[in-house]
Amino acid sequence: MQNVIAINDAGRLGIVAAQATTDEMLLAGIADGDRTAMHTLYSRHNVRVYRFILRMVRDGATAEDLVSQVFLDVWRTARQFEGRAQVSTWLLSIARFKALTALRQRQHEDIDQDDVLEIPDGADTPEAALDRSRTSDILRTCIAKLSPAHREIIHLVYYHEKTVEEVGRLVGIPQSTVKTRMFYARKQLAQLLKSHGVETMAA
Repeated sequence: MQNVIAINDAGRLGIVAAQATTDEMLLAGIADGDRTAMHTLYSRHNVRVYRFILRMVRDGATAEDLVSQVFLDVWRTARQFEGRAQVSTWLLSIARFKALTALRQRQHEDIDQDDVLEIPDGADTPEAALDRSRTSDILRTCIAKLSPAHREIIHLVYYHEKTVEEVGRLVGIPQSTVKTRMFYARKQLAQLLKSHGVETMAA
């Protein structure tokens, strides 16, 4: 019985230790070949990376394959991470590159950024300010009507909680352009929501 208690305690301590480990610490471990660190980073971020890619490629099997490629790149290139952005932003930049590359390889589909899309994330979003039971579908419909550039900004800021600086790095545009796109995206989204009878929207 004491052995069981000891094992349970050790398990709990292991969970606490993993939760206390930053992404940067995990990457340092991955750079040294630590497979446990790789597993922890994957467990922490794979769902968000998958959803991000799925919004772009709109195909579950392709998204799953690209997620594997993203984390394989992380395993191979962890030493190249310079800490100039959050690890989550770095992961999404790799994911974005791979998703856009996959889209360009589709000869039968439009390859422009119309493929940045409308699948909701589980994270807290502008929906938190609305009546979820009544407006989540309306919100997704309205977001789908935004331009690809505006839609991408909305998803990165609200669904992936990226800062203006992080979005600029990820998309490859100046922070001033991010702010301008965000302003017009929110303005248009508020108008679209109002046309659907929803008056409340984050300013």
